[in-house]
Amino acid sequence: MNAAKAGNALASGVRSGDRAALARAITLIESRRSDHQATARDLVQDLLPLTGKAVRVGITGSPGVGKSTTIDSLGMFLVGQGHKVAVLAVDPSSARTGGSILGDKTRMARLSAEDNAFIRPSPSSGTLGGVAAKTREAMLLCEAAGFDAILVETVGIGQSETAVSGMTDFFLALMLPGAGDELQGIKKGLVELADMVAVNKADGDNVQRAKSAAAEYNAALHILSPRSEHWYPPVITYSALTGDGIDTLWKKVLDHRKAMIASGDFDSRRREQQVKWMWSMLEDRLHSKLRSDPSIRSKVKQLEAAVADGKTTPTVAADTISKLLDR
Repeated sequence: MNAAKAGNALASGVRSGDRAALARAITLIESRRSDHQATARDLVQDLLPLTGKAVRVGITGSPGVGKSTTIDSLGMFLVGQGHKVAVLAVDPSSARTGGSILGDKTRMARLSAEDNAFIRPSPSSGTLGGVAAKTREAMLLCEAAGFDAILVETVGIGQSETAVSGMTDFFLALMLPGAGDELQGIKKGLVELADMVAVNKADGDNVQRAKSAAAEYNAALHILSPRSEHWYPPVITYSALTGDGIDTLWKKVLDHRKAMIASGDFDSRRREQQVKWMWSMLEDRLHSKLRSDPSIRSKVKQLEAAVADGKTTPTVAADTISKLLDR
């Protein structure tokens, strides 16, 4: 079967909601082979009219906060409400484990067994821009396959959080009870990106601690500028373990969506995301060319050595590499 026929068959499988076809399609877009990349571009373009209607939620939080358990609990709640749920990850850092979704798959045991759920880790190598771009395409493929709730987990820190907030409609920051000391080290950038802060593990003896933490996070948010003048990020408590508060969490996501659509911010944010995606793809293409062209790669290695030895300035080296790409 030639590439065009293979692409058409794959597109047909994705449209029908075939999870095996969806998995193969995502593998195709992650491939670095030039023929695969050409087929993948045509595939995404072909399926584009079927995309854009899903609720896209980015989820972040420090290790131990319970991201996987939260996603499992939220995913099961959504499946119970009749939704089809796709879970994707952005993790450029873990070439060995393949990201936390592979490492923590047992914590999503219920969701991974559901017919109306699809769980996929991110590519485990390459630049953050490349990984984020592939996750965007994977998100579109999931939407084309009929998944109407997309949960994107960031398992890295810093730039990966910015990348995920830039590809989703709602960015959820998960926190732990006992804010006290942790509040001192809270990342201002992360909270500024958040559309909601949710304090997990509000169960058993932790309920009061979780409420206290929520009050402190809420106070901290008051001194920061929200992402939109039409939405003030709420702070809630919930328990991923018992499921208490999960319904409130999802209601806030829908309330935010309604407010953003009414104000026009929803469409403007989606348009901005498309432009960011274009630049992300362009950067990935340039990096790919640097890696794949033997003559350029050899010259880049020489320039790296010259910069490291202090024989060439980084500015001159960058200009030289730019001219190599122009050729």
